[in-house]
Amino acid sequence: MGGSLKEVRDRITSVKSTQQITKAMKMVAAAKLRKATQAITQIRPYADKLNSMLVNMLSNLEGDISVSYGVERPVNNALVVVMTSDRGLCGAFNSNVLKAAVALVEGKYADAHKAGKLSILFLGKKGQAFFKKRYSDINYIEDYVNIFGKMTFHKASKVADYIMDGFNNGDFDSVDVAYAKFRNAAVQYFVGEQFLPVVENAEQAAVSNEATYNTDFIYEPSQAELLETLVPSILRTTLFRSMLDTDASQHGARMTAMDAATENAEELVKELKLTYNKARQEAITKEILEIVGGAAALDG
Repeated sequence: MGGSLKEVRDRITSVKSTQQITKAMKMVAAAKLRKATQAITQIRPYADKLNSMLVNMLSNLEGDISVSYGVERPVNNALVVVMTSDRGLCGAFNSNVLKAAVALVEGKYADAHKAGKLSILFLGKKGQAFFKKRYSDINYIEDYVNIFGKMTFHKASKVADYIMDGFNNGDFDSVDVAYAKFRNAAVQYFVGEQFLPVVENAEQAAVSNEATYNTDFIYEPSQAELLETLVPSILRTTLFRSMLDTDASQHGARMTAMDAATENAEELVKELKLTYNKARQEAITKEILEIVGGAAALDG
């Protein structure tokens, strides 16, 4: 019984030690979440306004004006950008992003995958580890895998420029991004959205439907020149926004997971203490019975 009591005591000590770690990790994630939430909150109005401008301008194209990034062509070569965290301990966050990515690989781009014409660009180490174990017939682009370590708009622009150059050169005919949309610490939406060619997505369609009139812009320089400059700028901002969404989502998911782990540790400590007290009472009762039994034998 003494050995059993020691084992329970050791388990209580171990669980309390783990609880201190999860509590500290929750506090760190909460601090990072505040910073990430501020960043995504600041960029959203700017990105929404740019998208609104783009929708209005594209709906009023004149003559034969077109945007090179909006040219739709047969998909022979495809690219999927996978945004995950670098570390785990964030609940189902990474697995949900990877589900969205796998849905693109095995759904929309199944033909390109079978033909060996599918590439995946990693932003985050967890996506890299998953896909390299699961698929051996995909071209992996790993130059930007560590971008979430010190993320800036400049670094995001380099990734966006690489993707846009690949699209213009014909290396990619279609590009999608699998990432997490941040709502709050407990809620994230995991999606796979088309990045190129430029199409009106659901959010842009909503903006377009809400508009009661089309603005008659006066263009200087020409509409074509302006679009060729504006669209890349919007695409860089869109990719950066997706990265900020994913960054905030991972910190929110980690904070929630560590909070749940801390609460579970507290419950486990209570159960172990109850088990310890029961075992201790049993040991005391047994010792009393042995003493009483020994005294009765002496009297006899």
